Amino acid sequence: MTSKERLISTLNHKQPDRVCVDFGGTHVTGISASALAQLRMAVLGEKDYRVRVHEPYQMLGQIDEKLAAALGIDVMGVLGPKNMFGFESKDWKPFTMFDGTEVLVPGNFNLTPDGKGGWFIHPEGDTSVPPSGHMPKGGFYFDAIPRQEPIDDEKLDPNDNLEEFGILDDYTVTHIVGEAKKAATAGKGAIISVPGTAFGDIALVPAMWMKRTKGIREIEEWYVSTAIRRDYVYKVFEKQCEIALANLARLTKELGDNVQAAFTTGTDFGTQKGLFISPAAYRDLYKPFHKAVNDFIHKHSNWKVFIHSCGSVVELIPDFIEAGFDILNPVQCSAEGMEGQHLKKAFGRNMVFWGGGIDTQKTLPFGTADEVYRQTRERIEMFNKDGGFVFNTIHNIQAKTPVANMLAMFKAITDSGK
Repeated sequence: MTSKERLISTLNHKQPDRVCVDFGGTHVTGISASALAQLRMAVLGEKDYRVRVHEPYQMLGQIDEKLAAALGIDVMGVLGPKNMFGFESKDWKPFTMFDGTEVLVPGNFNLTPDGKGGWFIHPEGDTSVPPSGHMPKGGFYFDAIPRQEPIDDEKLDPNDNLEEFGILDDYTVTHIVGEAKKAATAGKGAIISVPGTAFGDIALVPAMWMKRTKGIREIEEWYVSTAIRRDYVYKVFEKQCEIALANLARLTKELGDNVQAAFTTGTDFGTQKGLFISPAAYRDLYKPFHKAVNDFIHKHSNWKVFIHSCGSVVELIPDFIEAGFDILNPVQCSAEGMEGQHLKKAFGRNMVFWGGGIDTQKTLPFGTADEVYRQTRERIEMFNKDGGFVFNTIHNIQAKTPVANMLAMFKAITDSGK
């Protein structure tokens, strides 16, 4: 099978020739730039190569074609031209991370000191405006800095939380179409990160890419608002959905079968122990809009729809299926009720598991290479039976993950296909 054929087979719950593999296809299935640099050196041995940081918020590294081929990666990501801080990944320049890793960053990756040895980063790379991200001294990624103006409930306008959404311009669409064509030409599977379809994703609420933000932008304030300002949030979602469907009308038409999966939402609904939203609240506030987007995608394309939601979300999986989601990520098997065998047996006919390949909280960063190899083989054997499994770790591979453990994981992936 080609990589594209392997992904299509997997998404249709048919047994592929080997497990389908994704690393770097989305911003929740990637690898920290510092970890990627070590992995690439171990695999390819090119001492002077600098990994590109294509997603500076989490400082994720870009997996180049040569490494992707060496690791057997099947999926390419289809992303917009701008990153989470609102500037493009181009005009690369050298940068040294706190741990000494030498990387390349975009030209508008402009930092200012925080006075304590750390760094501030600014929207669109404009250092004349307040920072929207902070990396403390010794850190490996940025934390968002919400810039919320004082809230006057009498003057709150849903349009204030809609400024970041709009009809996609021709430049953005042309870029997205070009990325999808690259994947198709290379024979790779492709997943698009659809703009503007993540309702209430807390990673996006602070809008770090905007120079000035209005509305509700503080994390705690937003979560509280879903209860005490429910009607306000619902109105935001209604208009956001209207804009998203207009954009999807163009994207589904122009991308066609060059894309096989659509990452539409990364809103987290689970903790380690259970939900932090009631099923009733999900059904009231989120599910109608999830269903509207998913129904549109299924009607106008052959794409399967991908939801990312960390933690113990087992109680919501039936609702996710009813809402039209085809793919669950990151499949956090260590969370309560999320045991892999149970998930596969209960939902494996209706849901593709994209992730869950190995625990990134304990096993991959802190286990032995043998433990990593063993767990990886066990997860592949369990999840990949009868298809419906794209191998990825449980969320991004973090900095300081031992290179020996990453190599053991990829060896297990390779060996599972023999």
